[in-house]
Amino acid sequence: MEYVSALVPPVVMAVFFIGLIVTIVKTQGGANKAKEDAAVDAAITRAEAARQAPRAGDA
Repeated sequence: MEYVSALVPPVVMAVFFIGLIVTIVKTQGGANKAKEDAAVDAAITRAEAARQAPRAGDA
């Protein structure tokens, strides 16, 4: 019976890992892809604008 208790944790982890991969693959693209891409582009634009903005003490 020790072999059963030794195999259960890896099997459970493998099942959850496969479920995670399936979920990630299913959520790629689809109807929300354009919205997600727009959100990432907006965040990058804000970060670049904040990095390039002149500071008050630099003048």
